Amino acid sequence: MRSLLAPLALLLASAPPLPAAEVQLKRVWPEWCSADSFQSLYEYHTGRELTGKRTLLRSRPENRGGLYFMTRVENPGAALPGATFVIRVISPESTDTRVFTFPASVPAGSWLFQIGLTGLDWAGARVQPVAWELELHAADGRILAEAHSFLWEKPGR
Repeated sequence: MRSLLAPLALLLASAPPLPAAEVQLKRVWPEWCSADSFQSLYEYHTGRELTGKRTLLRSRPENRGGLYFMTRVENPGAALPGATFVIRVISPESTDTRVFTFPASVPAGSWLFQIGLTGLDWAGARVQPVAWELELHAADGRILAEAHSFLWEKPGR
């Protein structure tokens, strides 16, 4: 029996390490949210916005209404302090790509981020993005995960 264990242990020791579990953007969906949709009885009593099991990131924190990218992040590894979300978006108003960055800490497990282009950064409830791309960067700048709309893939981009 010992004669079988030694070669097996040697084989396992020489095998390449298993790849680390990757961070994934499980779902990203743009949605208009009015400022009123964030008000709650909790806020009325405490003066603090209720976030629950989500993280709210806004391009203009003083404004709540805007186009939000509801982003479900699956992080099977350790928490990611110092991460950054980068949103590139093309609106119907201009063919220029606008870039927004949002610093965030990504906890381990599954977490919802509501990343909003708020105030003057988005034209209004009836305006839909022509194309968009969302990336999650590590603290060192590496791209950990990305998602984009169908039109973002157009040739020559």
